[in-house]
Amino acid sequence: MAYETILTETPAPGVGLVRLNRPKALNAINAQLVSELFDALEAFDRDETVGCMVLTGSDKAFAAGADIKQMVETDAVTLMLEGDFTDWSRIRRIGKPIIAAVSGWALGGGCEMAMACDMIVASETAKFGQPEVTIGIMPGAGGTQRLTRAVGKVVAMEVMLGNRNLTAQEALAAGLVNRVVPVDAYAAEATQLAAKIASMPRVAVRLIKDAVNKAFEMSLTDGLDYEKRSFYVLFGTEDKTEGMTAFVEKRPPEWKNR
Repeated sequence: MAYETILTETPAPGVGLVRLNRPKALNAINAQLVSELFDALEAFDRDETVGCMVLTGSDKAFAAGADIKQMVETDAVTLMLEGDFTDWSRIRRIGKPIIAAVSGWALGGGCEMAMACDMIVASETAKFGQPEVTIGIMPGAGGTQRLTRAVGKVVAMEVMLGNRNLTAQEALAAGLVNRVVPVDAYAAEATQLAAKIASMPRVAVRLIKDAVNKAFEMSLTDGLDYEKRSFYVLFGTEDKTEGMTAFVEKRPPEWKNR
């Protein structure tokens, strides 16, 4: 498809990459970008040649928040009737893992978009924040929920109430990101990680992602039962047979992704 606000490519075998592309607006998020982004992610999710995705922006900004010019005249009734934030739920239905490669500003909706991914590789210049309170609103696409789960209550409160930005190293220490690398390496690092995941058996990868996400929504007892059922399902796959046979025969497995 032809997109106006994003770019797509396959930079490595099994890896689909989506790049936010509104450079003049520091990749500010508007309705068109959200729609095109999730269209592209869903297309990669359906693509049998892709096993993992990378979402990135520019070195200067992953995404510097929502497009305030688009929101300034919006009212509560319009938001409810038109469902401007409904599209964000589409990312939760993506079955394949998504890695955010973040450099520079990841603020407001940009921070929420990065946190909606499954992993985050950050450059040394990355800064994460939820400054919505400074314009009289609050996070509305997952910020209060995902940030609190990632970094804990007191840090999340300061970020959202005190307009504190987390540096890349602070985000790493708090458990928000996987790793911090130089600016000239963060995109390659994320792609390398995505390629490694894409080389794994696809059914197992999907079920692991699903079970980890369920850990935030279920009690321990329900989560353990859910994990066990998913574990049993994998014993009915061709890849379970191939993986265990290859291990016994001391050879690399040849995954069928079935």
